[in-house]
Amino acid sequence: MSLEIDHNETVKEKIKMAFSLKEDSASNEEIRTRLLDGGKITGTNMCVLVCAMVIASVGLNMSSTAVIIGAMLVSPIMGSILASAYGNVAADYPLLKNHMVGFGIQIAISVTAAAIYFFLSPVKEPTAELLARTSPTFFDVLIAFFGGLAGIIGQTREDKVNTVIPGVAIATALMPPLCTCGFSIANGRWDMLLEQDISLS
Repeated sequence: MSLEIDHNETVKEKIKMAFSLKEDSASNEEIRTRLLDGGKITGTNMCVLVCAMVIASVGLNMSSTAVIIGAMLVSPIMGSILASAYGNVAADYPLLKNHMVGFGIQIAISVTAAAIYFFLSPVKEPTAELLARTSPTFFDVLIAFFGGLAGIIGQTREDKVNTVIPGVAIATALMPPLCTCGFSIANGRWDMLLEQDISLS
């Protein structure tokens, strides 16, 4: 009987160790620095953001999934989201406010860049990729939740070079929906904006 108990304890310990996040965790100071640096609003980030939005808009206009994914990887928006989440969890409300304002600025710039592109684009009819962004479902919420969870786990590891962040950027990117907002504004398709609001509510 005792052997069986020992065996069960060993199995439990192995399972616990398999899912433990303590072994390769970075220091609190390193995590803080990494997250806050990623959320900084700089001239470089803004220029890259505009480029990413135009690339994503072209991808949506051409209904090209590959181009859209490329734009997701280029976009620096994820840094502001993670920095804001850190400020919230740490109860550092001035920090949270600062990064939320920066996030708002990024959203405004993104929608403006997309609206300008779609206003100038000769393709005025919404493609399948654009229409797909007007009907978010509960499954999109699950993707966002677990994608965010995977993202923060990846950012708190000692090894800075990992494949988690690019994957999270693809899974939870805000760029296609923001581009769709830009398309709606540029072409007066308020019905598409309304559909997004109803779906999200």
